[in-house]
Amino acid sequence: MSTLAISKVFVTGVQVQAEIGVYRHEIGRVQPLIVDVELDVPTNASDRLAETVNYETILKAAQDLAGQGHIGMVETFAHRLAETCLEDPRVTRARVRIEKPLALAPHAVGAGVEIVVAR
Repeated sequence: MSTLAISKVFVTGVQVQAEIGVYRHEIGRVQPLIVDVELDVPTNASDRLAETVNYETILKAAQDLAGQGHIGMVETFAHRLAETCLEDPRVTRARVRIEKPLALAPHAVGAGVEIVVAR
C-alpha cells in the first residue's frame, strides 16, 4: 500500500541582486533581496528526485527573475516567482516571502511582503 503526503519543499535566505523599486533613487540600480519560498507538493515515500520539486529549480527561478530587468514592487516580484513555481503541475500552493533589507535602513533590518498562491 502506498501512502501520499504533502511535502513542504522550501528554500530560505536566497540572496539576489535585483533592479527593484519605484522611487527615483532605486531606478537603474540593483539592490539586495532575500527570498524565501515554500511549496506544497504531493509526494510519497520515494527516493526518486523526479517525484518531487528540486530545490535548485526554486533557486534558479529567483535568480532568473532578478535578472530580467527592473520590477517596480516587491509584490510583483513575489507574484511572478509564485506563478513560476506553480508552472510545475505538482505544486499546489506557493508561499513566497520577499525581504528588501535596505528599504528602511538604518531604522529597520528589513521590510517586504509575503504572499500565498494556491490552485
